[in-house]
Amino acid sequence: MQNTLTRLNPDASVDTVCEVLERDGGVIIENLVDEETLKGLWEDLNPALENWDYGADDFSGHRTKRLSSLFARTEHVATVALKEQFLGAARRLIERPVPVWMGGRRVELAPNVQISATQVIQIWPGEGAQWLHRDDMSHLRVYPGPIGRVQLMLAMSDFTAENGGTLVIPGSHTLGDEEPPAKDRAVSTEMPAGSCLIWLGGTYHAGGPNQSDAPRTGLTISMIAGNMRQEENQYLAVPREKVLAYPEEVRRLLGYDTCPPFLGWYESADPHLVLQQDTEPAEGER
Repeated sequence: MQNTLTRLNPDASVDTVCEVLERDGGVIIENLVDEETLKGLWEDLNPALENWDYGADDFSGHRTKRLSSLFARTEHVATVALKEQFLGAARRLIERPVPVWMGGRRVELAPNVQISATQVIQIWPGEGAQWLHRDDMSHLRVYPGPIGRVQLMLAMSDFTAENGGTLVIPGSHTLGDEEPPAKDRAVSTEMPAGSCLIWLGGTYHAGGPNQSDAPRTGLTISMIAGNMRQEENQYLAVPREKVLAYPEEVRRLLGYDTCPPFLGWYESADPHLVLQQDTEPAEGER
C-alpha cells in the first residue's frame, strides 16, 4: 500500500478520478469548490453550527459537532453534490450492471445512485483521533466486494495534520474483513478550504486529532446505490417545500426516484410524479 494520497486539479476528468479511486481508494481534488459557494455554505450553516452540541460518544466525538439535514439548511450543498468529479465518479463506479433473468431472458440491470448522508463535521481543539472505520459498515457490506458507496469531504476550512485532517489508509479498500486496519498506515488529509477528499465506502478512514488552537470544519456527502437504504432519512431531513425548490436531478438523488427494476415505487409508479403534481399549476392558472 502507498503512504500518500494522489492530488488532482479541479479540471480532472471522471476517468482519471475513477482510475485513482479504484487503485487507491481515495483522492484529493484541489480547489474543486469556488469561493462563492464556500461563502454561501458558511453563511447558511454557521449560525446553527455555533449553537450545536458536541457528540455524546467516542465515535461521534466528545469535542466534535455534527450538523445534518444539509439539503434543508442550504441550497449551496447541491452545487457540491453535483460536481462532476464526485457525482460522475459515483455513477461510474456504482451503476455497474448485474445479470438477472426476466421474462425468460438474461438481461443486465444497473442500480442508480442516491444521496445517503450529509453532515458538517467540526472538530474542535482537544479532540482525539476517531477510530478507523469503513463507512460501508452502515450497510454491513462484506469485503472484498463491489463498490456501493462513494463519499466526499469538502474542506470548509483548511485541513492540516495538526488540526484534525481526515486520516485515510490508501489502498485499504482492497483489504478483506479478516485484516484489521493498521493505524501506522494512516495518512492525514492536508488541503486548503475549497478542496475535497473523495473516497470509497470500503476505505478505512477516521477524523484526525485536533492539536491546534482552532476548529477544523468539513462538509461530507455520501452517494450509495439506489437499492440500499439511505443512511440519513432524507424524507424526514428535507421538508417537501425544500425538495421542491431543487431541480429534478437533485430531487431524484434525494430519493424521489425508482431504482431498477422495482425499488422505491409509489402506487406502482415513479415517486417523482408526486412532486410533479405539487408543482403543476391549478386549472384556473393555466
